[in-house]
Amino acid sequence: MSNAFFGHLIYNSPYDQDINKYSIYVHLQDEWNSYPGNILFDITNVWSNSNPPQKNYSADPSDVSSLIQYNSNELQSQHEKSYVELKHEFSNCESSWKPMLYRYAIDILRNKIQFAQGNQLNDDPYISILPNTPLENQIETASYAQFIPLCTSQEYTSYEYSVSTNDQNLWFHVYFVPSKEQLDSYLNSENFDYYLDEGCSANFYQSFSGVCENVGKDSGLLVIIPDILNQSLTKVKVNLHEKI
Repeated sequence: MSNAFFGHLIYNSPYDQDINKYSIYVHLQDEWNSYPGNILFDITNVWSNSNPPQKNYSADPSDVSSLIQYNSNELQSQHEKSYVELKHEFSNCESSWKPMLYRYAIDILRNKIQFAQGNQLNDDPYISILPNTPLENQIETASYAQFIPLCTSQEYTSYEYSVSTNDQNLWFHVYFVPSKEQLDSYLNSENFDYYLDEGCSANFYQSFSGVCENVGKDSGLLVIIPDILNQSLTKVKVNLHEKI
């Protein structure tokens, strides 16, 4: 009985919400000023899943072999400039995981180090609240745009989120928008809709955290990256957390 109870604790999860992780890799073609630059969006979506999978525990979020969906490379374009996009483990919120107890303990310890160093403003290992770091005296330029959907089982919900890049000299714009159609409007040089409340958008930031309330289920983040990449691989970390 002791072994069974101990095993249950090890393989059970103390984390309340489900976690959806995936990445988007973008390789810019030679029409871009940043060629041959690449962008990697590292996305974590923490949400309250009303219908979670029966087996949603994992020692390592990268070890989800039964759930992985490998998307093929897709050649796409924005403003008549082409790029190759590859989504890795993207399931459109249909798969998620929770950390086993020992993985949770390890992630807690790692996060406390980040918290002590001031790199993160909270102590949750899967929800990143970051310092708001604007970049002054920046100017608009040609850009790449990415829509990142949220996960929710509600018609309307509230989300906190954070966005940051590994390039301290690179800015981004971020908008909480009501649907993916707003990406099309932006790319067609049309006015696009976004939530206007404080915290729902930010311009010219290198790191930003905000809260956007009462957003619809089709909403998501529109992240705009300027075409001035200096690194061969620019990492953009995005965290979304449904508030409960």
